Amino acid sequence: MRPLEGRKGVRAAGEIGLATHTIWERVLEQAVRGGEAVYYLELSEVTFVDVAGAGALVAAAERLEDGRRFVVRRPPPALRRVLEMFWPHMTAIEVSTS
Repeated sequence: MRPLEGRKGVRAAGEIGLATHTIWERVLEQAVRGGEAVYYLELSEVTFVDVAGAGALVAAAERLEDGRRFVVRRPPPALRRVLEMFWPHMTAIEVSTS
């Protein structure tokens, strides 16, 4: 994980799984506490997100105040499918493929 340049958010690389859950949850918690209207999660270099990682993202999004959201940029296809399948109406998570 490293900060994005020019906007509030992080760029992640590798896998979001059992070994990295603590780091992922810490990043999401900081985003929730940060208060920005939009927080970017650049995941183009992430190869895998397990179900617990997807659940942590949704749980964090549920704690965002109204009008705030996560923009998840270029996530792995499996994460996009899981979000669409289990949380299709989660308006606090915007998935961007570009």
